[in-house]
Amino acid sequence: MGVRVVLTGGGTGGHIYPALAIAAGLRQKHPDWELIYFGGRTGLEKNIVPRADIPFYAISASGLERHLSWKAFVSLSRLLPGTLQGWRWLARLRPRVVVGTGGYVCAPVVLAATLARVPVLLHEQNALPGLTNRYFGRLARAICTSFPGCEGYFPRPARVHYTGLPVRPEIGTIGREAAARDLGVDPVRILILVVGGSQGARKINQAMLALHRELQGSSRVHLWHITGENGYQEVMEGITKEGIDIHAAGNITVVPYWHAMPELLAVADLVIGRAGATFMAELTLAGLPAILIPYPFAAENHQEYNARALARAGGAVVIPDGDLTGVLLWETVRSLLEDSQRRQRMAAASRGMARPRALEEIIEIIEEIAGGQA
Repeated sequence: MGVRVVLTGGGTGGHIYPALAIAAGLRQKHPDWELIYFGGRTGLEKNIVPRADIPFYAISASGLERHLSWKAFVSLSRLLPGTLQGWRWLARLRPRVVVGTGGYVCAPVVLAATLARVPVLLHEQNALPGLTNRYFGRLARAICTSFPGCEGYFPRPARVHYTGLPVRPEIGTIGREAAARDLGVDPVRILILVVGGSQGARKINQAMLALHRELQGSSRVHLWHITGENGYQEVMEGITKEGIDIHAAGNITVVPYWHAMPELLAVADLVIGRAGATFMAELTLAGLPAILIPYPFAAENHQEYNARALARAGGAVVIPDGDLTGVLLWETVRSLLEDSQRRQRMAAASRGMARPRALEEIIEIIEEIAGGQA
């Protein structure tokens, strides 16, 4: 049996999928290593992780409170049993390293690892590190970040490594012509890709009606609008009320969801969407200019920090959700359509933020900590 590694992270897909990407990379490079996942009893990970064929151990955990209150005491009281559970399992399993990707389940596992003298590597997805990683970063042997300049959030900056966020390996490797052929679109046209997120983004969907109206029938631009499952019907009704016939227009695609995102990113010329960490990592790896509308209710408004980081580098225009209107969105899109050199500069800046070796660098740090052979 090779090295044993415990992964942990949960609550949302933003914490789970990076952990699974790291797991997949470890399996590919070290097929003899044993991987185990510690997750919450009620989080999404309890259903997602077993499908990846990774043994799953359920930990008692609850979210940390940001302010002193009775809920904070309840949260801390629940931290103890989860820590004891984790300590017992770690003492029995004796892993060489614990890899945490954030979320409240990380807290008891990191504490348990510290008690069990198991070194910890934390991965932070956002430009504003999450509460758990900020609190428990001092206990970590190494912290890998997805955005530059996060060192100041942690008490031991020397242990912080700017690696980037692992994403699907297909991103940035598919040719435009092949992708356009698979999607049935004209590769010569400018393709505007609109992504509101897996659950959709009502504010973006409503503002998009202005673009449908202005761009219908354009021989120069194709509009590909992913509404989210929850928003599709409302968007289609709005398009009908506007008197738009998308079939007659011939340059508008509206879908509730799309699985083949690598192909869409390969043929896109401009992206409109939220600023989740994984989405940001994918669009920078694809080298795409973006109009970002950060989701205002994300924890500690971290999407705003993500979006501003890319905007500072020159790769994005940021429109606050509260300012978003159809008129403003159309004016912003039109100005970019009319300035191809600006789009090219933004694309280059976006590509400059990409970290194509993110997974390899994280695995190298895990190997160093675990003492495994590369």
